[in-house]
Amino acid sequence: MFTNVKEAITWIESIKRFGDKYDLSRMELACNILGNPEKKLPVIHIAGTNGKGSTVSYLKHILLEQGYHVGTFTSPYIVRFNERITYDYNDISDDELLDYVNQVYGLYHEVLEEYHEVVTFFELVTLISFMYFRDRDVDFVIYEVGLGGTLDATNVVLPIMTAITSISYDHMNVLGDTLTEIAKNKLGIVKHEVPLVTTVDDEELRDLFISHTNKHHATLTVIQKDDVQHISYGSHTNFMYKNVSYSLSMLGNHQAYNASLAIEIIHTLNELELAAVSDENLRIGLLNAFWPGRLERFGNIVLDGAHNIGGMMALKESIEHLFKDKYIKAIYTSMADKEYFDVIQVLETFTDEIHFTEFDYPRCEAADNLYRVSSHPKKYKHASALKTLHALKNVRPDEILLVTGSLYFISLMRKELKRR
Repeated sequence: MFTNVKEAITWIESIKRFGDKYDLSRMELACNILGNPEKKLPVIHIAGTNGKGSTVSYLKHILLEQGYHVGTFTSPYIVRFNERITYDYNDISDDELLDYVNQVYGLYHEVLEEYHEVVTFFELVTLISFMYFRDRDVDFVIYEVGLGGTLDATNVVLPIMTAITSISYDHMNVLGDTLTEIAKNKLGIVKHEVPLVTTVDDEELRDLFISHTNKHHATLTVIQKDDVQHISYGSHTNFMYKNVSYSLSMLGNHQAYNASLAIEIIHTLNELELAAVSDENLRIGLLNAFWPGRLERFGNIVLDGAHNIGGMMALKESIEHLFKDKYIKAIYTSMADKEYFDVIQVLETFTDEIHFTEFDYPRCEAADNLYRVSSHPKKYKHASALKTLHALKNVRPDEILLVTGSLYFISLMRKELKRR
């Protein structure tokens, strides 16, 4: 048992991240030992390649504005471990986290000794969230899928609503090599007679979405590209969804689609009489929503965790709209297990120079390897991410320093910028 939260977090982060999975039996066993807290939660379950965290934030702030009590479960964290689990406007406290880690510590050893199964890091954090929300007065709990959908640890919940934000290539070693295989995995969150809302409007996937939801007798709402129009930037991102105007504090074309998904989820909840959210509170909630590390500005330094091809394509579109007259310098690194070759090819198309770097993290790719796959005419490599940031931090008015890549990297760089 642990006496302080630092020890508790160190232990839980030492547990292996992923285990062999052929079904959800290990997670179901652990939930059963705990008395199945996941079955008592009013869950909105969100899967997708990119945009999950932003969509969670939009939904959370809309529902909070209406006066509901809202829990959220997201990953990975950007600022501190506790932000994975929130209740209303607050992260889980250190004392609460310590208490729940001590509870799953006993469960971990019970499952290991009696069933010879290792409950993984993500499973343990998910179990903590189940117990935490069970013990709170929650009206809604918004769960972000960790990886895929079908076999994700969060997929033991019984949701009232499901959503899929986007589908592109990521985690292909686990989810499959084609968009169809990846989509099938994410569609695994769909449950019997539970509505699905999505921004996935690809022609090649349309029939799959229709057949899958029909099989589960679940209604399907697809936000089509033409539903979102007139995206523009001033101090906010402004857009129209189905001919109604909205404004966001978060920047980026893709945020208009993430926000539209949140709008449609709220409309569906209202229609089913699961919520009663006014148009005014919906608008205020959208405007109040914030998500760190997504086109986040520190003067002329911009942070964005574009760690896969879909994220980098969205970043390219936004940078070209927001900063079309600026000289773009990029600092980039990636995890070694990511498909960074294709990501770098996109990054090269909208940056004037790229600085490849690395930092002290077990899965981080070497700057040499990133540099080697790039064909950018102005490319550089550096052994230290923090030294690179300090060397380039004095940005001229006609420049943008774009820090992008792995979310773990963004977390490190953001802490340094906030410290300054």
